Amino acid sequence: MQQLGQNAIEQVKAFKEVSNITGLILTKLDGTAKGGVVIGIVHENKIPVKFIGVGEQVDDMEIFDSHDFSKAII
Repeated sequence: MQQLGQNAIEQVKAFKEVSNITGLILTKLDGTAKGGVVIGIVHENKIPVKFIGVGEQVDDMEIFDSHDFSKAII
């Protein structure tokens, strides 16, 4: 899992070099292990998570709530 996390952090850094990123959308949040990498991404890049996908349909997008997320991974 460490490799997956580091790769995601590097991808965000690369995108920041070529565009003005103002927020992240975490799609297909199907487990706290995958979602945990977002903590490192936000910390390293100072970019907020704005939306999360909790299913496979467009209607499954939700506004990100950091309190709910942190409760889920603890």
